[in-house]
Amino acid sequence: MNAEIISVGSELLLGQIINTNAAYLAKECATLGIDVYYQTTVGDNEKRLREAIEQAQGRADLIIFTGGLGPTKDDLTKETVASILGMKLVYHQPSLQKIVDFFEKRHIKMTDNNKKQALVIEGSDVLFNHYGMAPGMLVSGEKQQRFILLPGPPKEMIPMFEQELRPQFLKSGNNDVIESRVLRFFGIGESRLETEIEDLIEKQTNPTIAPLAGDGEVTLRLTVKHDNEQIRQERLDEVEQQILNRVGLYFYGYGDSSIVEQTFLQLQEKKCTIATAESFTGGLFANQLSRQPGASHVLKGGIVAYATQLKKDLLQISNQLIENEGVVSSECAKEMAQKVQKKCNSDIGISFTGVAGPSSQEGKPVGEVYIGIAGLTEEVIAYQLHLPGDRNDIVNKAVKYGCFYLLNELKRWNKTE
Repeated sequence: MNAEIISVGSELLLGQIINTNAAYLAKECATLGIDVYYQTTVGDNEKRLREAIEQAQGRADLIIFTGGLGPTKDDLTKETVASILGMKLVYHQPSLQKIVDFFEKRHIKMTDNNKKQALVIEGSDVLFNHYGMAPGMLVSGEKQQRFILLPGPPKEMIPMFEQELRPQFLKSGNNDVIESRVLRFFGIGESRLETEIEDLIEKQTNPTIAPLAGDGEVTLRLTVKHDNEQIRQERLDEVEQQILNRVGLYFYGYGDSSIVEQTFLQLQEKKCTIATAESFTGGLFANQLSRQPGASHVLKGGIVAYATQLKKDLLQISNQLIENEGVVSSECAKEMAQKVQKKCNSDIGISFTGVAGPSSQEGKPVGEVYIGIAGLTEEVIAYQLHLPGDRNDIVNKAVKYGCFYLLNELKRWNKTE
């Protein structure tokens, strides 16, 4: 079965509210083995709604509507669907009585247009609205095509789907379930990652592999469809392992996890403490670590030594090193990491120094960055980067790269008491 979701409401097109209904329905359809191939958003306009329905009829077995079931004149969904199917609207008496009771109990005069909410398409399976006025409905059309009409407010739509609609789908005998697993990567571009696994993508069937780039990271969504949970997991595990055999160096986590969160969890698992010495990042790395629950067991503290003089005063970076190498250098990054580790008595010290812009510094171009890590190896490590983007981009990317390098070092490190 393939489906199309049609979200109705001019407020969606105007950006006044976010269309969370479509995201919810797509996810729930996947758990029921229903493929959602299209999502359409249309305003409160009968002509355009009719066009959207007629287009969906040509490509979907199941058309799911949200919105347009209310009492006002611009609520047109059931009227338009009924017209296209050549069916009449009739009152659903239990829903009408609920509306009447609502107004009577509150001693409010009910206007006639409120009765409109109790109208349903004749012959439909009515989905009772436990949290609102307008009922939903499930209508069968020609060629076994089905139409589902749901209210727009999520507080009404979601319970209706869960309590009224899902049980009907489960009874239908469609036992295939669609399951996805998201792999997260950092330090590798989308084009290079895709090149590394191009043959796997080309021969994909079930599971499928879909790359997605965003904010300096790349994700791969693996999607499998089968009625057996064990087989689904085995197929996902097999494809994941094939991918990690090639680009595992850049893999850091699953799902919605962030690289900062994964770094924190690794530090926590290894029972490591860390201290930070930050210059151009202005304490952002320490700030993001401190937001994690249980941060006090991992983060010892940090020093924001933005000015050169504070690098000398707070971190005891020598005049000679600064004069010979400059503050934007691998040697300065190493020294900052080592000094903050000792000052805070932490297992690890990490440092950030670089040029975020808008102008160059010490003859170094905007985007030149050095990250130092002390405590994980006998030698203090420094990484050099040339990061593109504006000031904020460079700072944020530097913090993520700090996490990436730290994660890779932690994978190889075992703490000795």
